[in-house]
Amino acid sequence: MKPYQQIPIQECGEPLVPIPLDQFTVVTPHAYQALGAPYGDRSPYFIRQRVLQNLLNAQGMLQLEHPDWHIHLFDAYRPIAVQQFMVDYTFNQIAIAQGVDPTALTNNQQQQIEAQVVQFWALPSQNPATPPPHSTGAAVDITLTDATGIPVEMGSPIDEPSPRSFPNHFAHGSNSMAQVAHQNRQQLHRVMTEAGFCRHPNEWWHFSYGDQLWVWQQRQAQGAIAPQEHPPAIARYGSI
Repeated sequence: MKPYQQIPIQECGEPLVPIPLDQFTVVTPHAYQALGAPYGDRSPYFIRQRVLQNLLNAQGMLQLEHPDWHIHLFDAYRPIAVQQFMVDYTFNQIAIAQGVDPTALTNNQQQQIEAQVVQFWALPSQNPATPPPHSTGAAVDITLTDATGIPVEMGSPIDEPSPRSFPNHFAHGSNSMAQVAHQNRQQLHRVMTEAGFCRHPNEWWHFSYGDQLWVWQQRQAQGAIAPQEHPPAIARYGSI
């Protein structure tokens, strides 16, 4: 269990709603659907109603600074079956990259690869007390695109299971690519934070609002907020 999964959930009943894709730029085809992830009749481009409003607000704030830039949607809602599919896929890809057969691992190899997977992926859980963030409709994986519609330099691709994915990995980089990547990550973080989101500690692209991770991060920052303000104690979104 991750620390944030101890946060209690009081499901608010807010619906999943479609993201208006004409307001953003979008990965086409959707990366996980292209791999065969089992969405069934669900769309990966759904999120909770309040989360959508916050995302639209973030887009508006971005365009005050960069009128021709857009938030670029990589992923949003994931049924738990899709979360399981992607965890298994990532496990196999890491094993192959290390030159080992995913079906013939020693216990030590299994544990080492699992540790790498859970650093970046929430484990699938049918337990209503510990839902994966994307399965609540509260989380989005995003980057930015410029005036030409091309994703800006972020230093690493979304979903890369490596230290380059940590948000501040390029903070002290000396070459121009590292500096630009860090500036762009900071730009994304700034507009999303101003819109009410929190960023995943290990993933520059993952932002959420109202789920367990969001509440946990708000409470971790309690010492830095004004004394009269009180961070929430309960998550509003559970698995859906």
